[in-house]
Amino acid sequence: FNAEPYFTFTPKMLAFDPTGYSLRWYDALLTLGHPAPETPRDSTWWSLVWERATWVQAAKNSFWVGFWATVLATTLGTIAALGLSRPEMPYRRLIMALLISPMIVPIIITAVGMSFFFAKACVAPDSALGAVFGVFLSEKGCLANSHLGVIVAHAVLGIPFVIITVTATLSGFDQSLIRAAQSLGANPRTTFFKVIMPLILPGIISGALFAFVTSFDEVVAVLFIAGPDQQTIPRQMFNG
Repeated sequence: FNAEPYFTFTPKMLAFDPTGYSLRWYDALLTLGHPAPETPRDSTWWSLVWERATWVQAAKNSFWVGFWATVLATTLGTIAALGLSRPEMPYRRLIMALLISPMIVPIIITAVGMSFFFAKACVAPDSALGAVFGVFLSEKGCLANSHLGVIVAHAVLGIPFVIITVTATLSGFDQSLIRAAQSLGANPRTTFFKVIMPLILPGIISGALFAFVTSFDEVVAVLFIAGPDQQTIPRQMFNG
């Protein structure tokens, strides 16, 4: 066994500066992959950059998916946190562990599981659900390879952050304020929007920001779930 080809330091290995370290990839990202011109960048060059479909579409998908994933994760996470904050709720520890599991389980395992599930989660195009959600699903009517599937996957990854931040805010919430509002004749809707919502709003906003950043940065789930039409900026950067 000759170890020399594997362990000998060659000039290429010791070459400096490393050719892989450069700011050109950040320039390619900010200019959406369009080559730099020989002349200064003017309005004409930027218009050509905007017409470059690959990176422009990836940017649109990232913001589109990130926005709706944040809305879905914030809504469901806040509702879950409100329920889990009640001591009388049965199995609250088990439910909490299940809801925050996407944060604990390695993302590759979560992505593979969602990939198999979304491939089977299909509706017939001529059904009532197909008429409502068909435009958001793939050609086969499945969550896989669809914008809705990517949104749901990113929302699942963002819900734990919303639950944790809202639950932390609710830990210092005075439950007697709810009873006081109810004693004054406020219905549950008024109590929530006038009493609870203003006090837990910082936690909701923090959770929403975490959910959006998680969605915008996610690449592994997109690799397993998304199709060619759901390219996001992280996946486009991964593909080069």
